[in-house]
Amino acid sequence: MRILYIDIDTTRADHLSCYGYHRKTSPNIDKIAQEGTIFTECYVSDAPCLPSRAALFMGQFGIHTGVVGHGGTAADLRLKGKERGFVDARYQDFWTYLIRKARYYPVSISPFAERHSAYWFNAGWREMFNPGQMGLETANVVFPYAESWLNKNGKGDNWFLHVNTWDPHTPYRTPLEYENPFLEEPIPSWITQDIIDEHRKGYGPHSARDIWGIGSTLEARFYMKSFPRAEILEMETLEDYKRWIDGYDTGIHYADNMVGKIVEILKNLEVIEDTLIIISSDHGECQGELNVYGDHCTADHIINRVPMIIKWPNMDWNKEYSSLIYQFDVAATIIEGIGGRIPKTWDGKSFFKQIQNDEDFGREYLVLSQNAWSCQRAVRFDKWTFIRTYHTGLKDFPNYMLFDYEKDFHMTTNLSEQHADVRNEALRMLDEWHWEMMKTSETGIDPIEIVIKEGGPHHARYELKEYLKRLKKSDREHLIQKILDRNEPYITEGKRPPEFF
Repeated sequence: MRILYIDIDTTRADHLSCYGYHRKTSPNIDKIAQEGTIFTECYVSDAPCLPSRAALFMGQFGIHTGVVGHGGTAADLRLKGKERGFVDARYQDFWTYLIRKARYYPVSISPFAERHSAYWFNAGWREMFNPGQMGLETANVVFPYAESWLNKNGKGDNWFLHVNTWDPHTPYRTPLEYENPFLEEPIPSWITQDIIDEHRKGYGPHSARDIWGIGSTLEARFYMKSFPRAEILEMETLEDYKRWIDGYDTGIHYADNMVGKIVEILKNLEVIEDTLIIISSDHGECQGELNVYGDHCTADHIINRVPMIIKWPNMDWNKEYSSLIYQFDVAATIIEGIGGRIPKTWDGKSFFKQIQNDEDFGREYLVLSQNAWSCQRAVRFDKWTFIRTYHTGLKDFPNYMLFDYEKDFHMTTNLSEQHADVRNEALRMLDEWHWEMMKTSETGIDPIEIVIKEGGPHHARYELKEYLKRLKKSDREHLIQKILDRNEPYITEGKRPPEFF
């Protein structure tokens, strides 16, 4: 058997047509889903990019890997210390190594290690191809590497090929000659002019008035000139939103086009029927939810929920499963399914036998983390998503948020006060999870504490003054004291938020 893992950065599940999106963003992925299996409630434990792939490839929560942020100490693997031998034994438990031990030949096409200085990611691959654009690659840059490798090696057996493209990630970079497949199609119905108007009263990097982040207007104009699919400085109208969301959805469509080309190669090589195909992502993307546009700043079912589509040869699995699972549970399932061993160090749990025996599987609840653009942990359970904010990352987030996943998917109404009983149950789950995680922690230190002690998420440590200047220049000086009251003690002195640990 062969294994193909297509890893499309920044793809939220509900923007794929096979997950019910009203736009046909993913016709080629849809065909694979029709022949295979969709997991509708698959989540990364830690978001965004760097913590997510660390968790997947190491099979562990960020609280165990130590990688939870995009800067500072918590962006690197913890040093093993005096127990480290000539070879760091942890690497032997990476997903890639486990696949190798199962006698597969692993190959990666990705700039990820260079983009995040995450050179641990190189471990275990037999071949690696870095397209060399630090995550600004488009599918037309990535595809030739996959095409060349498959044409040379695809007929061979027992290979594992990881193909990573970044098209849905801001800045939306799909070539203009690809045009806009959604020009005449409506935007998602949940967003309204009233919501945008309310967002414009708020603040924060990637909020309606700061859609390009904390940077200057000059910097934003440079991005707009270089990547003209979203030529707006601020989110003011529904017409702005349409231009913006068209850019995102076109990125998904462009990546999907690459998927179709790769599948065609497998068909021409006559190996498609013996290839396990996995399609997923590292995280989703807020597109107005919680006043975040085009970024991955939160811990919730928008950011942490990812597509998970598997077409496994000769497996009579159901077409759709709605069990709550982590992405590294899928990694563990793949390992067991190819005859490998799941290490005791893994937090990921295989559900291969349960699916084979048509038994229930999944978790009672999931804990989701974010420490790159804010410090949050969320609990996804029943029909609820509960979010606890430890550091706002310079955004207008309350300490507690509770949303009805079924009735308010886009998180417009915080029910934390109305449903105190549900909020308290979620807090109990967080405490329970934290207690279990710390019992198996090598250091006894929760890396979220490290992030906060070092001043919060990376941008909040160094760009507070710049952002306050931006607010003053844009007639929002009245918001400055609110930001300082919530954030400055933790930024300037590295104090922990009271009552949070």
